[in-house]
Amino acid sequence: MKNPMPTVWTLLVSSLFIHGFTAQRVNYNGYKVLRVLPHNEEQLTLLQDIILKGKEIDVWRAPSAVNSTVDLNLSPNSFENIVSELEASGIYSKVLIEDVQQAIYNQQLIENKHVSVMQGDDFNYGKYHTLKEINDWVQSMAMKYKPITTIFNIANSYEGRPILGLKISSQSEIERKGFWIEGGIHAREWIAPATVIYMVGYILDHYKSDPEMNSLLDMFDWYIVPVVNPDGYEYTWSKDRMWRKTRSRRGACIGVDPNRNWDMEWCKSEASKDPCTDVYCGPYAFSEVEVKGVADYIMTQTKNITGFIDFHSYSQLWMTPWGYTKELPPDFKQQDEGAMKTCAALQRVSGTKYKHGSIANIIYKASGSSADWTYAKAGIKYSYAVELRDTGKYGFLLPSDQIISSGEETLRGLVALAKFIYNNK
Repeated sequence: MKNPMPTVWTLLVSSLFIHGFTAQRVNYNGYKVLRVLPHNEEQLTLLQDIILKGKEIDVWRAPSAVNSTVDLNLSPNSFENIVSELEASGIYSKVLIEDVQQAIYNQQLIENKHVSVMQGDDFNYGKYHTLKEINDWVQSMAMKYKPITTIFNIANSYEGRPILGLKISSQSEIERKGFWIEGGIHAREWIAPATVIYMVGYILDHYKSDPEMNSLLDMFDWYIVPVVNPDGYEYTWSKDRMWRKTRSRRGACIGVDPNRNWDMEWCKSEASKDPCTDVYCGPYAFSEVEVKGVADYIMTQTKNITGFIDFHSYSQLWMTPWGYTKELPPDFKQQDEGAMKTCAALQRVSGTKYKHGSIANIIYKASGSSADWTYAKAGIKYSYAVELRDTGKYGFLLPSDQIISSGEETLRGLVALAKFIYNNK
């Protein structure tokens, strides 16, 4: 896992690349990320109403409860009016990011200090990678670590891109349960694929020398899907860094929120039937080929898979079902105990603190989510949705110099969780 140093020529070309392509991209000059804190039910209702009726508001962290922070990416046209309305109602707010476009530039500048290609056996785990680079990495790891690794293609996306997965399976004859890990279901959450890739790379590079990595292969067969939403992810690189949804086309507005499209209490709560919103649940459950493809593949393995993690960002949360209701499922006690042990192991690495609990109780209600479906419909008892770093300083624009730290701590959390699930099937 070497991180080769960039040459002066690399930095020059990278700089030209940034400035040559930004003119064609969605521009966020003057956009600000505002953190809002409602202190009572009246303020919470007002805030929800502002978001519902407002234009040019990109919700980064949705309103869920009194004394729970809300993060809004606001256009220059909407910022002053919304701040004035909040102040008039006594609602506290502060600016987290002064200029979103500058934050995007800053992330790109850090990115392009790195060499963006594989050189021999070297792959730079400390940078964000394009979809092509990720798919090339999957192919490379499958070849390098034969016969314990094999590629599987879940389906092709709406725009025809393959959704690639990597299965890791020890060659021992002992029958093992499966563990599913995925990232990139929400396109702009780049730290999710990057963290998944880091963990898999570390496991494969060290399973012969590190007993803990070897134990992961002894306990489970691993199904890894770095990018569930390849069209959306590609679009964040080519056009709009803040894009969240798929890229399916059925009308004037494009895309569906793939984590509101699963066939579990579909479109019942905190999802929208308005195609122009970021939480559009789709015309029907499993309308998105990406979501349906993952679900179908999981169902072919349903007797096998006992652990599931869908990685997102941001907020540092390790969450269990349910998302659609604040009621707790029958297996919550064990699910949450696993999450608690995971958070403790993760924190021991570098002090990063995660909270744990059910989705609806710890962040917000979300019907039609992956973790609810895998638990209720696929019978995967230990199903989790995870919000990775950070808690809002950078939000979706987490600098790449935090990828390695995120990967290291999350991997140690994964080891603790795998051991817990293995002993509490």
